[in-house]
Amino acid sequence: MRNIVLSLALTLCANPAQAESLSAQDRAEINRLRTAQGHSPDDISPLLEHVNKAGERGLPVESLANKVKEGLAKGIDPKRIDPVIRQMTSRLESAHDVLQEAGSRGVEEGNHHRAIETMAEAFARGATLDEVRELARISQHDGKHKATQEVLAAGAKSLAVMKEGKIPSKDGTALVGEGIKQGYRPSDLLDLSREVKRRGSDFQEGRASLKVLREQVRRGERGDRLFRDDHSGSGRGDRGGRDDRGDRGGRDDSDRERLDRSDRSDRSGRGDRPDRIEHPDKIERPDRLDRSGRGRD
Repeated sequence: MRNIVLSLALTLCANPAQAESLSAQDRAEINRLRTAQGHSPDDISPLLEHVNKAGERGLPVESLANKVKEGLAKGIDPKRIDPVIRQMTSRLESAHDVLQEAGSRGVEEGNHHRAIETMAEAFARGATLDEVRELARISQHDGKHKATQEVLAAGAKSLAVMKEGKIPSKDGTALVGEGIKQGYRPSDLLDLSREVKRRGSDFQEGRASLKVLREQVRRGERGDRLFRDDHSGSGRGDRGGRDDRGDRGGRDDSDRERLDRSDRSDRSGRGDRPDRIEHPDKIERPDRLDRSGRGRD
């Protein structure tokens, strides 16, 4: 009996899926940056506490730690970093919850942390809970392939990218859902979304048809062949395709919001406005989700 209790205790304590703490390396780097900027340990302790609590709730903390380091490296006051971390955490929590819901309905887990970070980025770029639920429903309906949470998250991000190109949510959801049903990988879905976004004006003005494109996907045509003979894309919709490839190592835009120009604002003495931390991310209006990141549109 004693051995059973001990084994159970060790299992509960050692389950890395339940908690992820700030690494010693990240903590040391944050302290180095703190010292270089002349901040006291008390100045950054709320940030560290917030990151650790997020990890205790089973959320990935690498993106949060990176954001703290980015802010400190740019000379931004820790008090101005705090609302950005809180907003990122809120999106990670929403991503965690909707993926857990999808899992209860048959969507396989896959790389859970990568899925959370990609889904958080999808929310940051404009995807909604209802759209994600609809994608999950479509992907489970008569699909040839079993969707994973990672694929669902990439699908949500792909839909958000298409919406940036003025593609209606209903049409984008149907197209992405068909891609998921046909076994498109995360990278395939993101490539598809970039091409559709680039040609957004063509779809709006009738020079291209989303219905025809969806039928091509339904017939099993792969993403790299869909636009092979189409030279109409002007590239105006998506000037930098790199940032939409968020299926690599979980390094998505949810951890890339830039604290960019507030350091210049601080040095120029033009006030301490939280909305200048990140040009699209208005801290005072958390419903306006941030679309920036280490990759650029």
